[in-house]
Amino acid sequence: MRRLLLLALCLGSPALAEELPVRAVTLSNAGLAEIERGGRLEAGAAITFRVPVEDVDDVLKSLVLRDPAGVVEGLRLPAQEIEAEAFRGLPLKPADFETRASLLRALRGQAVQAGGSTGRLADAEEAEGGLRVSLISETGLRLLLLREGEEVRLADAGLAARIARAAEALASARAADERQVEIRLRADRVREVSFATVTGAPLWKPSYRLLLPEAAGEARLQGWAVVENRSGADWAGVRLSLVSGNPAAYRQALYTPIRVERPELPVRAAEQVRVAADTGPRPPTPAPAMAPASAARAMRMEAEAAAPVAAVAQAVAEGAAGRVAFTLPSPVSIRGGETANLPFLDATLPAERVWWVQEIGARHPLGAVRLGNAGRAVLPDGLAAVFDGAGAFLGDAELRAVQPGEQRLLAFARDRDVAMSSSAASTERPVGVELRRGVVLLASLRREEVALAVDPRGARGRMVVDLPQRVGARPLFAVAAAGDFGLRTEAVLEGQPAVLRFAWEREGRAEVPILDQGLGDPVLLRWREIDVEASLRRLPGGTGSLETLRAVLEQLPADAPGRAALEVVVAGLGAARRLLDAARAAIRQYGVAEAALGRARAAAEDRSGAEREEARRRLNQASLAAERAGAAADAAWEAWQRQVAEVLGRTG
Repeated sequence: MRRLLLLALCLGSPALAEELPVRAVTLSNAGLAEIERGGRLEAGAAITFRVPVEDVDDVLKSLVLRDPAGVVEGLRLPAQEIEAEAFRGLPLKPADFETRASLLRALRGQAVQAGGSTGRLADAEEAEGGLRVSLISETGLRLLLLREGEEVRLADAGLAARIARAAEALASARAADERQVEIRLRADRVREVSFATVTGAPLWKPSYRLLLPEAAGEARLQGWAVVENRSGADWAGVRLSLVSGNPAAYRQALYTPIRVERPELPVRAAEQVRVAADTGPRPPTPAPAMAPASAARAMRMEAEAAAPVAAVAQAVAEGAAGRVAFTLPSPVSIRGGETANLPFLDATLPAERVWWVQEIGARHPLGAVRLGNAGRAVLPDGLAAVFDGAGAFLGDAELRAVQPGEQRLLAFARDRDVAMSSSAASTERPVGVELRRGVVLLASLRREEVALAVDPRGARGRMVVDLPQRVGARPLFAVAAAGDFGLRTEAVLEGQPAVLRFAWEREGRAEVPILDQGLGDPVLLRWREIDVEASLRRLPGGTGSLETLRAVLEQLPADAPGRAALEVVVAGLGAARRLLDAARAAIRQYGVAEAALGRARAAAEDRSGAEREEARRRLNQASLAAERAGAAADAAWEAWQRQVAEVLGRTG
């Protein structure tokens, strides 16, 4: 496209602007980057910098400026929709800037000066030797042929300035993924200024290299950080800090134009009567709770390098409550869009090789190492590649954040040289008795045991076993720690097959009823009103409860609480059993006598004459026999009732 020098704009000289270099970067594992820029700034100069569009909201939210002598006048940047806003109200469209002829045709009717003539622009077209322009003047139509370098000057300076801004916006829109930000300052001298912004950024990702000792001793831990520069600017010799913490971080649409919907006020007419239904009162809105701020504290990580692995640069660790920042000791240079892997930690830590059982039913334990944080800074989460002393790769292990003084188990492989099998069993035994009226309360101890058979095949070392918590049960083994993993216990293996047993005790209570309360008070119970044989298990001394209590008595320790009283109750129920059996026999005899009486009564009614008299005599005998049998049954039943009353008296 031909060079276009058509619009001469009297806009004045632009203000000085400087782009300050990046001096320091702090990356957070919360997905944030604090970028500090700084340098010498001339009096009256503004600060400019470019920022990705997706970070503009964060810049507007977090910008902090440090200037010892200047006054901030504000921040400026193009609108989010650059083209739409720049061309709003103009007689132009972005497509009109394709050629000089199309640009002038879009300005038809505007007053211009061109080729020494003035008039209103009528038309423009490319011609041989230049640009042919048609002007309408007071005297008529004038045709001009403009050569390269000649001007078309708009008479409306305001419109010319707006068109110039539209052209600038059009150029900015070519880089639609970035915006140029300008910070305007007012000062009367040169001085050092700096500013910082907090924007979204890719996570910095720690990874570790862990070199283990043969058994116990010191392990070598090196930390490396994967860092990505997606800030839109080069980092040349910056101070880089890597932060591990958990800050609250939000985004807010400060750059996006937000239009508030307004209610439309209609033309007034006669108002309609509308009644809102009563929905009842609502509770008052609760006031928000404010969390207290935490005090800061200082920390520093100390470590030593050890051969044969090459030492790496050791970062300085400084922390506050809930966070730790590793500041690299040397300046770092990372170009925009580049990824780097930078060392930040080199420490020797107390370590012990162990076997770790996380699942009691597994066939083989995990190969693991127990690490202690002997430094004074938190070790952040990361993935560790584990090597032995000779440099052989053993596996990967997940390292969760380790506070100073804490220990962590890191499993890196399954040790198939060690075989395991497990079994589970439970037993229950009574340990005490309490008597209440009609009920014997039994206290028992239930023992639940897990046995783990281990064959280390000649290997020696420590085995760490994690067992699930059992609610209400008390462990009978030594508990080294408790946490999300459950209960942790340890054992030392001496190379020979061994059986590790882990037991819990659980207290229990049970009731053994002596009588069925549904039958009522047995002292008031009448045998003629119930089916004794059908109700046998519900009666004191009947089948069931006596056998249960005898079995409890056999298992109950000699010094158990309540044993002596239970012995008396069992003996009393044994006597009640014998009396109940006698009463049952008497009741059966009464049944036989009643049946004979019924037959004798029928025979007396069917006979006549001398046979009738004999039948009546036999009826009298049967009646007397039934009466005696009934009396005997009553006596036997009452004897049983007296015994039951005595037993209940001892339990009441």
